[in-house]
Amino acid sequence: MDAADAVRLPNNWRCIKGECRHAHPFWRYERLDCTFRSTHRPGQFLQKITIPTPRTLLRCAQVFIALSLFPAPALAQIATPVNSSTPSTLPQPDAKNDWAYLRRYRDANAELFPPLRNEKRVVFYGNSITQSWAKYFPAMFPGKPYVNRGISGQTTPQMLVRFRQDVVALKPHIVVILAGTNDIAGNTGPSNLGMIEDNIASMTEIAKANGIRVVLSSVLPVFDYPWKPGLNPAMTIVALNAWIKSYARKAGAVYLDYHSNMADEKLGL
Repeated sequence: MDAADAVRLPNNWRCIKGECRHAHPFWRYERLDCTFRSTHRPGQFLQKITIPTPRTLLRCAQVFIALSLFPAPALAQIATPVNSSTPSTLPQPDAKNDWAYLRRYRDANAELFPPLRNEKRVVFYGNSITQSWAKYFPAMFPGKPYVNRGISGQTTPQMLVRFRQDVVALKPHIVVILAGTNDIAGNTGPSNLGMIEDNIASMTEIAKANGIRVVLSSVLPVFDYPWKPGLNPAMTIVALNAWIKSYARKAGAVYLDYHSNMADEKLGL
């Protein structure tokens, strides 16, 4: 063998059973590009081979670690970029995991054009009472730039979670908020007036910080919830409405009083 075509094995490498292996005290792995087929004595000149660069070894180690730590679906998500400008391509959570029901209006929001220069868009934001306007009275506001973002059964913490997506991002001039009755009914667990008030105040502050005028609606009268009988919510609703009215005045919001005009002698409908 010509000396020009041969090299001595580098430090920490040796031939074991006809294969080139690293002799690191903690690691013992095979050279990926080693092609020895015969036995060689330590120190013997060997056929010239390509030694992997540190960059190659590091890359192999990174791939090995990734395969060890992440399952195949996770790797697929990491490797596949998602265009955030196309909401319809975003992962769609199922109902069990989408606690705030963010997917309900995601596609509709993406299809909604920005408001025109002099357009005063209004977003109606609430629960089933708000949602049902579009269903049962579709011709109530013909030709008006009104957007319905009500979701049946929702509580104020759920509404707060989706407030930026379903209100702020739509760039309305005004938002009309009707919320709180489902909290009193305990739709998403026990709550008290302080919790409801904090969530309504947070939505109001977010809206004002984004230049959106706020209309705070009173909670409609309820004598008893059909799906949660025995809670006696009437006086709790009266107390919440008193706070909403007071807070609206302090926050510079408009107070829209449904309750006084709709309550019967039992403080129900």
